[in-house]
Amino acid sequence: MKFGKVDNPAEIDFTLPPDAPGTKIIFANAKGEGNPEICIGCAKWNKTDLKTFYPKGTKDELGYYATQFNSIELNATFYNNFPVETIEGWYNKTTPGFKFFPKIHQGVSHWKRLKEAKEQTDVYLDGISHLQEKLGMLFLQMPDNFGPKNWEALKAYLEEWPSGFPLALELRHTGWYDGTFDNTEFYEVLEKNNITHIITDAAGRRDLLHMRLTTPIAFIRYNGANVDSDYTRLDEWFERIKVWVAEGIEKIYFFVHQNHEEASPFLSGYLIRKFNDELGMNLHVPIDPKNAGQIKLL
Repeated sequence: MKFGKVDNPAEIDFTLPPDAPGTKIIFANAKGEGNPEICIGCAKWNKTDLKTFYPKGTKDELGYYATQFNSIELNATFYNNFPVETIEGWYNKTTPGFKFFPKIHQGVSHWKRLKEAKEQTDVYLDGISHLQEKLGMLFLQMPDNFGPKNWEALKAYLEEWPSGFPLALELRHTGWYDGTFDNTEFYEVLEKNNITHIITDAAGRRDLLHMRLTTPIAFIRYNGANVDSDYTRLDEWFERIKVWVAEGIEKIYFFVHQNHEEASPFLSGYLIRKFNDELGMNLHVPIDPKNAGQIKLL
């Protein structure tokens, strides 16, 4: 994962910006009532860097992962359209209530760039629908060079998106957020079509930290830097989320990424413990939190 990587994270100001005014409006109509659905997990289950997370001799890594976390962000579906048998296998290996958050295939987002992409989208959805009730939310990640000049293509695609599949959107071109583009209509389209606006927190891409929700759902892709400050950054995120819980947020989806994924389960477990200890949640804690600060960060 090279996205957002920096040579010296200590030079980065990781302070979270204030909520956008539109986010307050979203919360005014939210119905979370202090008890949101919370999904916290990692980006993948079979990364070589995660081997130390599994007990020695574990053969079914997904099956074990699902006993420790309630969800996973599924990046593998960006690279491949998997056979239905494989997707059904994921479903069968995971515990009741487990949720997958798959990335939409690159054929839609990067090759077609959303234009004339209905066939590719339908093929993808036909397969991923076999996750059944374990399908949490799909997410569409557009490439860095997909900027506001592509607004009409993005608008058309979002307005034609089938409402039966919950969708989140991640944009990576700074022009969407730096004030050079009037994004009023953009936010209106997301809100009208109930599309969640992903918040991306990466060391080298502070320009994407928009803090503008378009649904009462926070979908956060947290990119750690493999340094001790990854934990203090999570502390600040938790303080912000506490405010959102008080304001009525309905769902929180938080997924941890690392350049070296070994620390991802520890960071996720650290955040889960905070939800349990400070907000009275009853989430399964996958690790001993006493070890969270002692894990060797690469």
